[in-house]
Amino acid sequence: MRLESSFASDRMSLWDKLSQLNIGLLVLIVAISCIGFTALYSAAGGSFEPWASRQIVRFVFGFIMMIIIALIDIKWWQKLSYFAYAGGLLLLLAVEIMGAIGMGAQRWINLGFIQLQPSELMKITTIMALAQYFHAVTVEDMNKLKVLIVPTILILMPVALVMLQPDLGTALMILMGGGIVYFLVGISYWIFGIIVLAGLAFIPIAWFFLLHDYQKQRVLTFLDPERDPLGAGYHIMQSKIALGSGGFDGKGFLNGTQSRLNFLPEKQTDFIFTLWAEEWGFVGSVLILILVMVVLGYCFFIAMRCRSTFSRVLAMGLGANFSLYVFINVAMIMGLIPVVGVPLPLVSYGGTAMLAAMVSFGLIMSANVHRSAKLPRHP
Repeated sequence: MRLESSFASDRMSLWDKLSQLNIGLLVLIVAISCIGFTALYSAAGGSFEPWASRQIVRFVFGFIMMIIIALIDIKWWQKLSYFAYAGGLLLLLAVEIMGAIGMGAQRWINLGFIQLQPSELMKITTIMALAQYFHAVTVEDMNKLKVLIVPTILILMPVALVMLQPDLGTALMILMGGGIVYFLVGISYWIFGIIVLAGLAFIPIAWFFLLHDYQKQRVLTFLDPERDPLGAGYHIMQSKIALGSGGFDGKGFLNGTQSRLNFLPEKQTDFIFTLWAEEWGFVGSVLILILVMVVLGYCFFIAMRCRSTFSRVLAMGLGANFSLYVFINVAMIMGLIPVVGVPLPLVSYGGTAMLAAMVSFGLIMSANVHRSAKLPRHP
Protein backbone atom coordinates (compact mmCIF):
# COMPACT_ATOMS: atom_id res chain seq x y z
CA MET A 1 0.00 0.00 0.00
CA ARG A 2 2.76 2.43 0.87
CA LEU A 3 4.48 1.88 -2.49
CA GLU A 4 1.24 2.27 -4.45
CA SER A 5 0.33 5.46 -2.62
CA SER A 6 3.73 6.91 -3.39
CA PHE A 7 3.05 6.34 -7.10
CA ALA A 8 -0.26 8.17 -6.76
CA SER A 9 1.45 11.22 -5.34
CA ASP A 10 3.32 13.94 -7.16
CA ARG A 11 6.55 13.10 -5.35
CA MET A 12 7.73 10.00 -7.17
CA SER A 13 11.50 9.82 -7.12
CA LEU A 14 13.50 9.29 -10.30
CA TRP A 15 14.21 5.74 -9.18
CA ASP A 16 10.48 5.10 -8.61
CA LYS A 17 9.76 6.25 -12.16
CA LEU A 18 12.59 4.22 -13.70
CA SER A 19 11.38 1.12 -11.84
CA GLN A 20 7.94 1.54 -13.43
CA LEU A 21 9.21 1.54 -17.03
CA ASN A 22 7.75 -1.43 -18.87
CA ILE A 23 10.82 -3.57 -19.60
CA GLY A 24 8.89 -5.94 -21.84
CA LEU A 25 7.76 -3.09 -24.09
CA LEU A 26 11.30 -1.68 -24.20
CA VAL A 27 12.66 -5.08 -25.28
CA LEU A 28 10.04 -5.33 -28.03
CA ILE A 29 10.88 -1.86 -29.34
CA VAL A 30 14.58 -2.75 -29.47
CA ALA A 31 13.84 -6.10 -31.15
CA ILE A 32 11.67 -4.60 -33.90
CA SER A 33 14.23 -1.84 -34.47
CA CYS A 34 17.03 -4.41 -34.79
CA ILE A 35 15.00 -6.15 -37.49
CA GLY A 36 14.92 -2.78 -39.23
CA PHE A 37 18.70 -2.34 -38.94
CA THR A 38 19.23 -5.83 -40.35
CA ALA A 39 16.88 -5.19 -43.27
CA LEU A 40 18.51 -1.83 -44.07
CA TYR A 41 21.95 -3.47 -43.95
CA SER A 42 20.71 -6.00 -46.48
CA ALA A 43 19.02 -3.32 -48.62
CA ALA A 44 22.43 -1.68 -49.08
CA GLY A 45 23.94 -4.96 -50.26
CA GLY A 46 25.61 -5.86 -46.97
CA SER A 47 26.71 -2.40 -45.89
CA PHE A 48 25.80 -0.10 -43.00
CA GLU A 49 25.96 2.82 -45.42
CA PRO A 50 23.94 4.74 -46.33
CA TRP A 51 20.84 3.65 -44.40
CA ALA A 52 21.52 1.34 -41.44
CA SER A 53 24.17 3.52 -39.78
CA ARG A 54 21.97 6.63 -39.87
CA GLN A 55 18.98 4.67 -38.64
CA ILE A 56 20.95 3.35 -35.66
CA VAL A 57 22.00 6.89 -34.70
CA ARG A 58 18.39 8.06 -34.97
CA PHE A 59 17.25 5.12 -32.86
CA VAL A 60 19.74 5.86 -30.08
CA PHE A 61 18.69 9.52 -30.02
CA GLY A 62 15.02 8.55 -30.14
CA PHE A 63 15.41 5.94 -27.40
CA ILE A 64 16.91 8.50 -25.02
CA MET A 65 14.15 10.96 -25.90
CA MET A 66 11.54 8.24 -25.32
CA ILE A 67 12.83 7.56 -21.79
CA ILE A 68 12.84 11.29 -20.99
CA ILE A 69 9.24 11.63 -22.22
CA ALA A 70 8.24 8.60 -20.13
CA LEU A 71 9.66 10.15 -16.96
CA ILE A 72 7.83 13.48 -17.36
CA ASP A 73 4.61 13.60 -15.35
CA ILE A 74 1.55 12.71 -17.45
CA LYS A 75 -0.11 15.86 -16.08
CA TRP A 76 2.27 17.96 -18.18
CA TRP A 77 1.39 16.05 -21.34
CA GLN A 78 -2.27 16.59 -20.54
CA LYS A 79 -1.68 20.34 -20.16
CA LEU A 80 0.31 20.48 -23.39
CA SER A 81 -2.15 18.45 -25.49
CA TYR A 82 -3.98 21.31 -27.16
CA PHE A 83 -0.78 23.37 -27.49
CA ALA A 84 0.94 20.42 -29.20
CA TYR A 85 -2.04 20.06 -31.53
CA ALA A 86 -1.94 23.78 -32.38
CA GLY A 87 1.81 23.55 -32.96
CA GLY A 88 1.25 20.65 -35.34
CA LEU A 89 -1.27 22.67 -37.33
CA LEU A 90 1.18 25.59 -37.56
CA LEU A 91 3.86 23.23 -38.87
CA LEU A 92 1.44 21.92 -41.50
CA LEU A 93 0.75 25.51 -42.54
CA ALA A 94 4.50 26.14 -42.63
CA VAL A 95 4.86 23.24 -45.06
CA GLU A 96 2.52 25.03 -47.47
CA ILE A 97 4.66 28.18 -47.24
CA MET A 98 8.25 26.93 -47.04
CA GLY A 99 8.07 23.15 -47.36
CA ALA A 100 10.57 21.14 -49.36
CA ILE A 101 9.25 19.25 -52.39
CA GLY A 102 10.09 15.59 -52.85
CA MET A 103 8.57 12.90 -55.10
CA GLY A 104 6.02 15.40 -56.40
CA ALA A 105 4.68 16.42 -52.99
CA GLN A 106 5.37 19.23 -50.56
CA ARG A 107 5.52 17.43 -47.21
CA TRP A 108 8.81 18.26 -45.49
CA ILE A 109 10.50 21.14 -43.68
CA ASN A 110 14.26 21.11 -44.05
CA LEU A 111 15.85 21.68 -40.62
CA GLY A 112 19.35 20.89 -41.83
CA PHE A 113 19.97 17.83 -39.65
CA ILE A 114 16.58 16.28 -40.51
CA GLN A 115 13.83 16.56 -43.08
CA LEU A 116 10.88 16.99 -40.73
CA GLN A 117 7.50 15.71 -41.93
CA PRO A 118 4.94 17.48 -39.70
CA SER A 119 2.09 15.21 -40.81
CA GLU A 120 3.77 12.29 -39.01
CA LEU A 121 3.81 14.22 -35.74
CA MET A 122 0.25 15.42 -36.37
CA LYS A 123 -0.99 11.85 -35.96
CA ILE A 124 0.29 11.93 -32.37
CA THR A 125 -0.89 15.41 -31.45
CA THR A 126 -4.37 14.71 -32.84
CA ILE A 127 -4.72 11.68 -30.56
CA MET A 128 -3.39 13.74 -27.63
CA ALA A 129 -6.00 16.46 -28.27
CA LEU A 130 -8.80 13.90 -28.63
CA ALA A 131 -7.70 12.15 -25.43
CA GLN A 132 -7.88 15.44 -23.53
CA TYR A 133 -11.24 16.35 -25.05
CA PHE A 134 -12.90 13.05 -24.15
CA HIS A 135 -11.26 13.13 -20.71
CA ALA A 136 -13.42 16.19 -20.01
CA VAL A 137 -16.63 14.61 -21.33
CA THR A 138 -18.88 12.77 -18.88
CA VAL A 139 -20.18 9.28 -19.60
CA GLU A 140 -23.73 10.62 -19.81
CA ASP A 141 -22.79 13.10 -22.56
CA MET A 142 -20.54 10.77 -24.55
CA ASN A 143 -23.15 9.75 -27.13
CA LYS A 144 -24.72 13.13 -27.74
CA LEU A 145 -24.13 14.24 -31.31
CA LYS A 146 -23.27 17.80 -30.28
CA VAL A 147 -20.37 16.44 -28.20
CA LEU A 148 -18.80 15.04 -31.38
CA ILE A 149 -18.70 18.38 -33.22
CA VAL A 150 -15.44 19.58 -31.66
CA PRO A 151 -13.48 16.28 -31.97
CA THR A 152 -14.66 15.91 -35.56
CA ILE A 153 -13.27 19.37 -36.34
CA LEU A 154 -10.04 18.42 -34.53
CA ILE A 155 -9.71 15.46 -36.91
CA LEU A 156 -10.79 17.13 -40.15
CA MET A 157 -8.54 20.22 -39.90
CA PRO A 158 -5.23 18.30 -40.15
CA VAL A 159 -6.78 15.92 -42.70
CA ALA A 160 -7.59 18.87 -44.96
CA LEU A 161 -4.11 20.41 -44.59
CA VAL A 162 -2.38 17.10 -45.30
CA MET A 163 -4.55 16.55 -48.38
CA LEU A 164 -3.23 19.86 -49.75
CA GLN A 165 0.37 18.57 -49.75
CA PRO A 166 -0.97 16.18 -51.31
CA ASP A 167 -0.59 13.11 -49.09
CA LEU A 168 -3.66 10.89 -49.25
CA GLY A 169 -2.10 8.05 -47.23
CA THR A 170 -1.22 10.17 -44.20
CA ALA A 171 -4.57 12.00 -44.35
CA LEU A 172 -6.37 8.66 -44.21
CA MET A 173 -4.14 7.55 -41.32
CA ILE A 174 -5.12 10.64 -39.30
CA LEU A 175 -8.76 10.04 -40.16
CA MET A 176 -8.61 6.37 -39.15
CA GLY A 177 -6.68 7.23 -35.99
CA GLY A 178 -9.49 9.55 -35.00
CA GLY A 179 -12.03 6.84 -35.78
CA ILE A 180 -10.15 4.45 -33.51
CA VAL A 181 -10.35 6.96 -30.65
CA TYR A 182 -14.10 7.27 -31.24
CA PHE A 183 -14.39 3.51 -30.94
CA LEU A 184 -12.21 3.34 -27.82
CA VAL A 185 -14.21 5.95 -25.90
CA GLY A 186 -17.41 4.00 -26.51
CA ILE A 187 -19.26 5.98 -29.19
CA SER A 188 -22.52 4.20 -30.08
CA TYR A 189 -22.64 1.95 -33.13
CA TRP A 190 -25.47 3.96 -34.67
CA ILE A 191 -23.24 7.03 -34.66
CA PHE A 192 -20.50 4.97 -36.29
CA GLY A 193 -23.03 3.91 -38.89
CA ILE A 194 -23.84 7.53 -39.71
CA ILE A 195 -20.13 8.33 -40.04
CA VAL A 196 -19.53 5.34 -42.33
CA LEU A 197 -22.51 6.24 -44.54
CA ALA A 198 -21.28 9.83 -44.75
CA GLY A 199 -17.84 8.57 -45.73
CA LEU A 200 -19.27 6.33 -48.46
CA ALA A 201 -21.35 9.20 -49.79
CA PHE A 202 -18.23 11.39 -49.90
CA ILE A 203 -16.23 8.93 -52.06
CA PRO A 204 -17.65 10.09 -55.44
CA ILE A 205 -17.01 13.72 -54.50
CA ALA A 206 -13.42 12.91 -53.53
CA TRP A 207 -12.86 10.94 -56.75
CA PHE A 208 -14.05 13.65 -59.13
CA PHE A 209 -12.98 16.80 -57.31
CA LEU A 210 -10.23 16.10 -54.72
CA LEU A 211 -8.00 13.26 -55.86
CA HIS A 212 -5.07 13.97 -58.17
CA ASP A 213 -4.56 11.94 -61.33
CA TYR A 214 -1.70 9.92 -59.84
CA GLN A 215 -3.86 9.05 -56.82
CA LYS A 216 -6.65 7.82 -59.09
CA GLN A 217 -4.04 5.84 -60.99
CA ARG A 218 -3.01 4.08 -57.77
CA VAL A 219 -6.59 2.97 -57.15
CA LEU A 220 -7.00 1.73 -60.73
CA THR A 221 -3.67 -0.09 -60.49
CA PHE A 222 -4.79 -1.73 -57.26
CA LEU A 223 -7.89 -3.05 -59.02
CA ASP A 224 -5.85 -4.30 -62.00
CA PRO A 225 -2.03 -4.28 -61.48
CA GLU A 226 -1.44 -5.96 -64.86
CA ARG A 227 -2.98 -3.06 -66.79
CA ASP A 228 0.39 -1.24 -66.73
CA PRO A 229 3.06 -3.74 -65.58
CA LEU A 230 6.01 -1.54 -66.51
CA GLY A 231 4.48 1.68 -65.22
CA ALA A 232 2.01 2.23 -62.40
CA GLY A 233 1.67 -1.49 -61.68
CA TYR A 234 5.43 -2.13 -61.49
CA HIS A 235 5.82 -1.56 -57.74
CA ILE A 236 3.11 -3.91 -56.56
CA MET A 237 3.90 -6.62 -59.11
CA GLN A 238 7.57 -6.71 -58.10
CA SER A 239 6.51 -6.76 -54.46
CA LYS A 240 4.28 -9.78 -55.03
CA ILE A 241 7.05 -11.59 -56.89
CA ALA A 242 9.47 -11.00 -54.01
CA LEU A 243 6.90 -12.09 -51.41
CA GLY A 244 6.12 -15.28 -53.27
CA SER A 245 9.75 -16.16 -53.96
CA GLY A 246 10.54 -16.04 -50.22
CA GLY A 247 8.54 -19.19 -49.61
CA PHE A 248 8.27 -20.66 -46.13
CA ASP A 249 11.75 -19.95 -44.72
CA GLY A 250 13.14 -17.44 -47.23
CA LYS A 251 16.15 -17.30 -49.52
CA GLY A 252 18.52 -16.42 -46.71
CA PHE A 253 20.13 -13.25 -45.40
CA LEU A 254 21.54 -11.08 -48.24
CA ASN A 255 20.25 -13.57 -50.83
CA GLY A 256 17.05 -11.85 -51.94
CA THR A 257 17.23 -11.60 -55.73
CA GLN A 258 14.49 -9.01 -56.24
CA SER A 259 16.15 -6.59 -53.82
CA ARG A 260 19.78 -7.33 -54.74
CA LEU A 261 19.07 -6.86 -58.44
CA ASN A 262 17.13 -3.65 -57.71
CA PHE A 263 13.83 -4.90 -59.10
CA LEU A 264 12.16 -4.07 -55.78
CA PRO A 265 11.38 -0.32 -55.58
CA GLU A 266 11.69 1.78 -52.40
CA LYS A 267 13.17 -1.25 -50.64
CA GLN A 268 14.53 0.81 -47.74
CA THR A 269 11.23 2.57 -46.97
CA ASP A 270 7.72 1.55 -48.03
CA PHE A 271 8.63 -1.93 -49.30
CA ILE A 272 11.11 -2.98 -46.62
CA PHE A 273 8.73 -5.67 -45.34
CA THR A 274 8.88 -7.24 -48.82
CA LEU A 275 12.68 -7.33 -48.66
CA TRP A 276 12.51 -8.98 -45.24
CA ALA A 277 9.91 -11.50 -46.41
CA GLU A 278 11.97 -12.50 -49.44
CA GLU A 279 15.04 -13.24 -47.30
CA TRP A 280 13.31 -14.70 -44.23
CA GLY A 281 10.13 -16.07 -45.75
CA PHE A 282 6.81 -16.74 -44.10
CA VAL A 283 8.52 -17.48 -40.77
CA GLY A 284 10.29 -14.12 -40.64
CA SER A 285 7.16 -12.25 -41.74
CA VAL A 286 5.02 -13.85 -39.05
CA LEU A 287 7.71 -13.02 -36.47
CA ILE A 288 7.30 -9.29 -37.14
CA LEU A 289 3.52 -9.53 -36.98
CA ILE A 290 3.67 -11.44 -33.67
CA LEU A 291 5.98 -8.82 -32.18
CA VAL A 292 3.58 -6.07 -33.27
CA MET A 293 0.61 -7.92 -31.76
CA VAL A 294 2.47 -8.28 -28.47
CA VAL A 295 3.29 -4.54 -28.53
CA LEU A 296 -0.41 -3.81 -29.01
CA GLY A 297 -1.21 -6.15 -26.11
CA TYR A 298 1.23 -4.28 -23.87
CA CYS A 299 -0.34 -0.95 -24.84
CA PHE A 300 -3.83 -2.15 -23.98
CA PHE A 301 -2.56 -3.68 -20.73
CA ILE A 302 -1.01 -0.34 -19.80
CA ALA A 303 -4.21 1.51 -20.73
CA MET A 304 -6.39 -0.74 -18.58
CA ARG A 305 -4.21 0.01 -15.53
CA CYS A 306 -4.48 3.79 -15.91
CA ARG A 307 -6.74 5.73 -13.57
CA SER A 308 -7.60 8.63 -15.87
CA THR A 309 -9.51 8.67 -19.15
CA PHE A 310 -6.79 10.81 -20.73
CA SER A 311 -4.07 8.23 -20.00
CA ARG A 312 -6.23 5.30 -21.12
CA VAL A 313 -7.26 6.88 -24.41
CA LEU A 314 -3.72 8.12 -25.06
CA ALA A 315 -2.12 4.70 -24.50
CA MET A 316 -4.75 2.76 -26.44
CA GLY A 317 -4.98 5.33 -29.23
CA LEU A 318 -1.23 5.53 -29.85
CA GLY A 319 -0.83 1.74 -29.56
CA ALA A 320 -3.65 1.15 -32.03
CA ASN A 321 -2.16 3.79 -34.35
CA PHE A 322 1.17 1.93 -34.34
CA SER A 323 -0.58 -1.33 -35.24
CA LEU A 324 -2.61 0.43 -37.93
CA TYR A 325 0.64 1.58 -39.55
CA VAL A 326 1.84 -2.02 -39.72
CA PHE A 327 -1.47 -3.32 -41.06
CA ILE A 328 -1.64 -0.67 -43.81
CA ASN A 329 1.99 -1.20 -44.84
CA VAL A 330 1.71 -4.99 -44.99
CA ALA A 331 -1.66 -4.88 -46.77
CA MET A 332 -0.21 -2.39 -49.26
CA ILE A 333 2.81 -4.47 -50.23
CA MET A 334 0.59 -7.57 -50.58
CA GLY A 335 -1.73 -5.75 -52.98
CA LEU A 336 -4.72 -5.87 -50.63
CA ILE A 337 -5.08 -2.07 -50.69
CA PRO A 338 -3.74 0.64 -53.02
CA VAL A 339 -0.15 1.83 -52.56
CA VAL A 340 -0.39 4.84 -50.20
CA GLY A 341 3.19 5.36 -49.06
CA VAL A 342 2.89 4.35 -45.40
CA PRO A 343 6.20 3.26 -43.77
CA LEU A 344 6.66 0.26 -41.47
CA PRO A 345 7.27 1.85 -38.03
CA LEU A 346 10.70 1.25 -36.43
CA VAL A 347 11.75 -0.73 -39.53
CA SER A 348 11.50 1.57 -42.55
CA TYR A 349 14.24 4.14 -43.10
CA GLY A 350 13.19 7.64 -42.12
CA GLY A 351 13.99 10.23 -39.46
CA THR A 352 10.52 11.63 -38.80
CA ALA A 353 8.92 8.16 -38.79
CA MET A 354 11.42 7.00 -36.16
CA LEU A 355 10.93 10.21 -34.16
CA ALA A 356 7.14 9.80 -34.24
CA ALA A 357 7.31 6.17 -33.11
CA MET A 358 9.61 6.98 -30.19
CA VAL A 359 7.50 9.94 -29.07
CA SER A 360 4.42 7.69 -29.17
CA PHE A 361 6.03 5.00 -27.05
CA GLY A 362 7.39 7.62 -24.67
CA LEU A 363 3.86 8.92 -24.07
CA ILE A 364 2.51 5.38 -23.64
CA MET A 365 5.17 4.62 -21.03
CA SER A 366 4.53 7.95 -19.29
CA ALA A 367 0.91 6.84 -18.94
CA ASN A 368 2.17 3.60 -17.36
CA VAL A 369 4.66 5.24 -15.00
CA HIS A 370 2.04 7.73 -13.78
CA ARG A 371 -0.94 5.40 -14.11
CA SER A 372 -2.25 6.23 -10.61
CA ALA A 373 -2.28 9.98 -11.18
CA LYS A 374 -5.67 11.66 -10.85
CA LEU A 375 -5.94 14.21 -13.65
CA PRO A 376 -8.30 17.21 -13.60
CA ARG A 377 -10.96 17.35 -16.30
CA HIS A 378 -9.86 20.85 -17.31
CA PRO A 379 -6.10 21.35 -16.69
